[in-house]
Amino acid sequence: MSDAADTVFVNGEIHTLTEPDETYEAVAVRDGGIVRLGSTYDVEFLVGVDTDVVDLEGRVVLPGFIDAHTHLTTVGRYLVHADLSTAASPADAVDLLAERAAELDADAEPDGDADPVADWVLGYGYDESTWDEDRYLTRADLDRVPTDRPVAAFREDMHVAAAGSVVLDRFADELAAAPEGTVPTGDDGEPTGVLLEAAIDPIYEAIEPGVDGTRAVVEAALDDCARKGITGFHDMVRGSHAPRAYRELDDADELTARVRINYWSDHLDALREVGLGTNDGSAFVETGAIKSYTDGSFGGRTAKLSEPYADAPDGTGQWVVDPAELRAAVAEATDAGYQFTAHAIGDEAVDAVIDAYTTASATDPGAARHRIEHVELADDEAIARLAETGIVASPQPNFLKWADEGGLYESRLGDRTARTNRYRDMLDAGVTLAFGSDGMPMDPLLGVHHAVNAPADAQRLSVTEALRAYTYGAAYAGFDEDRLGTVAVGKRADLVVLDGSPWERPDAIRDVDVAMTLVDGDVVYDGR
Repeated sequence: MSDAADTVFVNGEIHTLTEPDETYEAVAVRDGGIVRLGSTYDVEFLVGVDTDVVDLEGRVVLPGFIDAHTHLTTVGRYLVHADLSTAASPADAVDLLAERAAELDADAEPDGDADPVADWVLGYGYDESTWDEDRYLTRADLDRVPTDRPVAAFREDMHVAAAGSVVLDRFADELAAAPEGTVPTGDDGEPTGVLLEAAIDPIYEAIEPGVDGTRAVVEAALDDCARKGITGFHDMVRGSHAPRAYRELDDADELTARVRINYWSDHLDALREVGLGTNDGSAFVETGAIKSYTDGSFGGRTAKLSEPYADAPDGTGQWVVDPAELRAAVAEATDAGYQFTAHAIGDEAVDAVIDAYTTASATDPGAARHRIEHVELADDEAIARLAETGIVASPQPNFLKWADEGGLYESRLGDRTARTNRYRDMLDAGVTLAFGSDGMPMDPLLGVHHAVNAPADAQRLSVTEALRAYTYGAAYAGFDEDRLGTVAVGKRADLVVLDGSPWERPDAIRDVDVAMTLVDGDVVYDGR
């Protein structure tokens, strides 16, 4: 006779997201794992005196979402600082920053705050491509915020920032030494306040919160993850106390999502020295890949293209890390046994990463599960090479919001818009897709909605395919497919319960509400 379950979920529509997708009425959970799937009648045999029975009332159950690419502390900063993603114009952004400045003034402690970010007015997530006045925020905008504090605002891709005069003055020496073209100037020869790529680094370093501040933004973001059905994520970490926060929460049994930490390439020596290799860690906090950039972003016109930008005919973007440096980093990390992942958006950058993976080391890139983040513009040859080598594509389907007529892609790329984010073509070629959000925003159902309703045939997936990329595909990218990513007996009970079915209204997936989120069998969110 089988032992009683801790929890059974009955009268539901449980999708395994295996291939093919199978559906059941009920699932039983014991000790954090799935122990039975079947009809409500079959599963109720595991109900004991202390079993919690949850009537799903027809709700849909899926494997928990795994965000394969995010920056959790940035997501938390949206929640703690000014969220500029709602701004409809530069004036709106200034108003939101002014509200944040007023909050800081009202909350100011007489003795100050040791956290380095406490004095700053910060805003995150603006997207000028949605404004009638299609331009970056500038020094002139930020100087309209009524405060003497330093003010900075970050475009949602984090490759473009705006700095007010206090910030520009404070970092004048660092900005004077920044790479050419990263600190635009006006007709008067003075910085406009727009900062690109490496020019932003001194600002990032200055506003990196301390241990307590980091924990605050991490906890805020984790609460939001639970509300969105996110049971795991791959965090891109550099110069942050976030790994410490994750491990402290894990030790206290308070971590509400599984974390795979992808460390920057300049962390490689430290990781080797302390003996942390890819996949090392606990059931909740793992070391992932070594991460690097190659190019920038379409928003900043710094993604590396083989042909000029449609709205900047003299520009083809720039290397953030040049191909020779990338090959050396890949070879060193791969030879040390690490998975590698590289940011690549433009077609030139995608090709450079594939070249690095296939020529810089003798290790099979597919076996190492090397990844390319974003892969926004990949040509036929690149897609064929991804499939042939087994390199994992880790794109962000929410980026398809820029693929609509008159959107950012059309502005930057013209008729190349339909050649971006070719998920259909990749999947048909045999490429593994691991969906993530880049925190823009961190919302899997929104990403699935965009993938299912993409404007071009080459981009569009079925509901099941898109959901699998946000569950099984992401688990595979993190070597976790044996315990996560599908609903199956023997796997961990990381589950999301939806109030509606994505299959019934594929044109409204973004409107489906999350009813419950479970991690290791524990309910971390209940919105019923």
